[in-house]
Amino acid sequence: MKILKDKDYKVPGFLVSGTRCGIKKKEGAKDLAVIYSEVPASVAAVFTKNAVKAAPVLLDMERVKSGKGRAVVINSGNANACTGDDGLKKARAMSRGVAKALKVKEEMVYVSSTGVIGEPLPVDKIINAIPELVKNMREDGWKDVEAAIMTTDAFPKMVGVRTDIGGKDITIMGIAKGAGMIHPNMATMLCYIATDCFISPILLDKALRKAVDASFNSITVDGDTSTNDTVLALANGVAGNKPLTSRSMDMGKFQDAFNYVTKELAKMIVRDGEGATKVIEINVKGAAGKSDAKKAANAIGRSNLVKTAFFGNDPNWGRIAAAAGYSGARVIPERMDIYFNDLQVVKNGLCVGGDWEVKARNAMKGVEVKVTVDLNMGKGDATVWASDLTYEYVKINASYRS
Repeated sequence: MKILKDKDYKVPGFLVSGTRCGIKKKEGAKDLAVIYSEVPASVAAVFTKNAVKAAPVLLDMERVKSGKGRAVVINSGNANACTGDDGLKKARAMSRGVAKALKVKEEMVYVSSTGVIGEPLPVDKIINAIPELVKNMREDGWKDVEAAIMTTDAFPKMVGVRTDIGGKDITIMGIAKGAGMIHPNMATMLCYIATDCFISPILLDKALRKAVDASFNSITVDGDTSTNDTVLALANGVAGNKPLTSRSMDMGKFQDAFNYVTKELAKMIVRDGEGATKVIEINVKGAAGKSDAKKAANAIGRSNLVKTAFFGNDPNWGRIAAAAGYSGARVIPERMDIYFNDLQVVKNGLCVGGDWEVKARNAMKGVEVKVTVDLNMGKGDATVWASDLTYEYVKINASYRS
């Protein structure tokens, strides 16, 4: 598997573009993007589990049932959420405008929005910008697309790989936006993955869900899940590989490459957690089962007390033990071991003593810190990535709409 460099960010058979339509308040900021497959593509997606779903999510949930698509249009600066029937009409208007410009069927166009919730979408601005958006599509325009989907993101998130599938080089390219309202519950942000691999919608859906579970469902910034969360994958098949089968070696290679893209994007989101200074990798092992391990890891990762302790380089392992204890996982305190990086600080539920605290503080000073919790209850394991919680997070979210 080859990791692509910036200059190689392109996927055969896909044209993309990003422009400004005027939704974002910042002068010159891009806020409208399109991803277009030159041939019909297999499509799979996962969406937020929030009962309050944005209009584009409701529209896409219906269209993805076909397993096919040609394009996705994305706007930032306005979520088109909590906007009622008017919001649905405007989401359809977005897809209709792009479908007309691309000369494809409207039901083959998917829609995403991100930004402020509850405000009417200025869809006329979008419609007016579509001709320019489509005119400027090109193979290597992924950076413009990424810029157009960002909101509070501090940096762009793009990952591309190339690998051999059945004697053919195939490319997988992923972009994402997300820094706040990040927590496991299906998708937890916006992400788009394009590949020229030939794969059926059913297998693409299975690959996507497996990858999401190990990546976007294993990160937490603030415990919130948005109304617009979407991960959408398109596979146009122009690489010409033989169709993948569920148990083939090539399917395993495809899954590994797909997993790499989503996991790297997920870790970028945590690193960019609003105001974050650290990425905390939380490994829970020795749980009674996989479910218990995930419960404990999620509870530790979303604990504000744990997150603030890491911001302050305070090795307060009691907060970690407490979070595991209330997580719902089966825990016997006297069996618990805790490590900071490779340094053991708790053995059989008790502090190891000695100069552990000085060493632990030093271990916490890095921008990436590993925490291992061994419950010594069985063979279940899980990994979650979390950000710390800082003053800057409050500042960003206190003035989000201003």
